[in-house]
Amino acid sequence: MHKSAFITIIGKPNAGKSTFLNSLMGYRFCIVSPKAQTTRHRIKGFISTPEYQLVFSDTPGIIIPKYKMQEAMMESVKESLEDADILMLVLDEADDDLGNEVTEIIKNFEGKKILILNKVDKLSETNITEKTEKWKKSGLFYGVVPYSALMPFNQNKMLEFLLEISPEHPKYFPDDELSDRNLRFFVSEIIREKILLNYEKEIPYSVEIVVDSFKEEENITKINATIFVERQSQKIILIGKGGLALKKAATEARKDIEKFIDKKVYLEVFVKIKKDWRNSEKELKRFGYKE
Repeated sequence: MHKSAFITIIGKPNAGKSTFLNSLMGYRFCIVSPKAQTTRHRIKGFISTPEYQLVFSDTPGIIIPKYKMQEAMMESVKESLEDADILMLVLDEADDDLGNEVTEIIKNFEGKKILILNKVDKLSETNITEKTEKWKKSGLFYGVVPYSALMPFNQNKMLEFLLEISPEHPKYFPDDELSDRNLRFFVSEIIREKILLNYEKEIPYSVEIVVDSFKEEENITKINATIFVERQSQKIILIGKGGLALKKAATEARKDIEKFIDKKVYLEVFVKIKKDWRNSEKELKRFGYKE
């Protein structure tokens, strides 16, 4: 038997969940941007050694859904809690209120609950101590851990703590697997990250990426992807004057994909309109938001 656990990570938008998980995993596993709702899907990442296996689920930030895509996002959070041994809530250092939605999740979860006070590099030692004690006294959590991915601060302590409270269980996945997602998924996420970073207003939230082809040749990987938007006006903005805006985002994506797969990449992207896809059951299934 080994130490093995399913660990679900939740948080409000912009709490830094993905940066937190990347620091634990030891590499850039999740895309990151300053915009809310960067994470749309449940993504599992595995840390495996001969002695243990920790299965982390990064989930979308907790919101009140306004359309069907967001409803599907919140459903994925609910599903990730059903098989979790441990729930980790990542809280921004400046946030003193969990909110009704997060509080309800915390109270209803029956496993061990851990609060991560994130981004404490922005706080003084006195403030870190005060906030830690405050949340310990709330009685909601089994443990409260101050954390910073940038310093880094408490990274090794975090892993040690998780192993202490993880149950003994056979490993769920082979040791050489890093995630339940395939390369096409990570390529689509990298492209979407560049759109989040390069565009403003509604554009990043109206976009979905589909990798149409992924051909691995001896010296290069050729990738074709389609960027779907909801309106013609969004397509015009996304492409930009003379195609320069899209070229910039695609070039940045290509460079990061090359780093991710450690191989030269030829990336070609197209933009198409799929009206109101965020409220379409059919399109949400196609894009992987619903079974």
